[in-house]
Amino acid sequence: MRQSSPTHWVQPGSLDMQVHAALARSSGSLSLISGMLAAIDWAAHLAVSPGKRLELLCLALQQGNRLLHYMGSAHAQASDLPVADRRFAAPDWQRWPYNLWHQGFLLNEQWWNAATRDVWGVEKHHADLVNFAARQLLDMFSPGNYLLTNPEVLRVSVEQGGNNLLTGLQNCMNDMVGLLLEQPANPDRSFLPGKDVAITPGKVVLRNDIMELIQYAPAGEAVYPEPLLIIPAWIMKYYILDLSPANSLIRYLVERGHTVFCVSWKNPGPEDRDLGMDDYLNAGLHAALDTVNRIVPGQKVHGAGYCLGGSLLAIAAAAMARDGDPRLASLTLLAAQTDFSEPGELGLFIDESQISLLEAQMQEAGTLSQTQMAAAFQMLRSYDLLWSRVIGQYLMGTPARNSDLMEWNADATRMPARMHSQYLRRLFLDDDLSEGRYPVDGKPVALSDINTPVFLVGTVRDHVAPWHSVFKLHYLCPAEITFVLVSGGHNAGIVSPPGHPRSQFQMRTRPAGGAYCPPDQWAAETPVTEGSWWPAWQTWLAQHSGEPTAPPRLGGTKAERMDDAPGTYIMEK
Repeated sequence: MRQSSPTHWVQPGSLDMQVHAALARSSGSLSLISGMLAAIDWAAHLAVSPGKRLELLCLALQQGNRLLHYMGSAHAQASDLPVADRRFAAPDWQRWPYNLWHQGFLLNEQWWNAATRDVWGVEKHHADLVNFAARQLLDMFSPGNYLLTNPEVLRVSVEQGGNNLLTGLQNCMNDMVGLLLEQPANPDRSFLPGKDVAITPGKVVLRNDIMELIQYAPAGEAVYPEPLLIIPAWIMKYYILDLSPANSLIRYLVERGHTVFCVSWKNPGPEDRDLGMDDYLNAGLHAALDTVNRIVPGQKVHGAGYCLGGSLLAIAAAAMARDGDPRLASLTLLAAQTDFSEPGELGLFIDESQISLLEAQMQEAGTLSQTQMAAAFQMLRSYDLLWSRVIGQYLMGTPARNSDLMEWNADATRMPARMHSQYLRRLFLDDDLSEGRYPVDGKPVALSDINTPVFLVGTVRDHVAPWHSVFKLHYLCPAEITFVLVSGGHNAGIVSPPGHPRSQFQMRTRPAGGAYCPPDQWAAETPVTEGSWWPAWQTWLAQHSGEPTAPPRLGGTKAERMDDAPGTYIMEK
């Protein structure tokens, strides 16, 4: 199963590899050289741009004048504040001197954003990196992060006689112990796979060295004839799609007459270092598809992929179209990119220097660890994932919020070194898939060969797969595309069952061969529908399916013993 292809699997000399791996360990897996080059590029070009410096001087004077005007206004109201921000929305922040402190901080943020943007001659990647670094550094000095400059914390401390600070200190110590031990400080979980989440009934109908395939038991006496095969991302456990019963997309589909199969990827260890993208395609997706065809013979299959699982499914669909394989009835791509030229802020961590550093570290360890991935995503959403926790749990002393989605998010997985290197280089760095260079079985595939109907979902606040990037499939593939833009982020936008508060979506279909509509124009012209997008997808699947029939046997005609869902791979740490 494990194939040896030297392409894009860099194996540096032993000494160089050891040095780079040591650098990665000391820098939190971030390339300091890449950051230094970006800073030099920005600073050098700013130094020879007198017009930009004059513009920044004028901006600083304007901001100072606005703040002085606000200070001198005896009847200033919240609506008179120069800058509004959700971090300082509470009424406590509108009192002196806290209003001046947080306004000065926000104006400083504005100035540095202007200083790191639109500097003549700076490479875009370097400009984005400097802008991101400036925001991260400024976030550290927000007045909301400190006891004496946060009026909400001071008020609560007075009301509780300082008990919140004692509780916060205990929360902090528990987290520090967990960090040192590389495990949760509190091992008790409220949502256990197989007990509280991932409990939709089913059987493991295939297990190999890379994945388990789960077939879910039918909920009624009739099902649509075409089965649905779900391919989740291998950088996380599949049960985000099968959380609590009221929150499970898989259960929702099963209860509405679909025969659902889902891949559960193995959590790789150092011994799996040489697993590559071809292994995930062949022993993962294709092995699953072959098993679905055996259990439900004579029927085409609806394919659905989430995140990188959707990218893998798109690769497989293009190869099948190229080779005349007609087994797919439709494609559903959930927050999945096929063009990686603009991956959003995730692209800040993807350049030659950064990838080479990761490759050296993975060459030693064999995998990319959960903590490394978590740290990268934490930086992308530093306020939501870091500073709000500092304020809430350490200063306010409030207990950590607990939900099935949050516990799933903490149940992280690793990635094999070879595969991680290949997808970073071939998909993100070189963008081979969208440009027709990505090889399957030694021949490149083209997304333009796909002719099956596509249901494409993007989320408004996606920090992993920005919806503008997801939308690009419209000019890469001539097939019929139904695009849905949903509220929420990369995870919460997908896990959005009926009845979920404040859910809404936009949806429009471009017919096969239809004219291209730019994404912002699409968003401006497409009406908003309140509620969950799940019923719209289920209706779309039903429209592309035949008349209901008797459900297939679990496992088909095989008589061998099958384990119950959710299987064993989901339990691996």
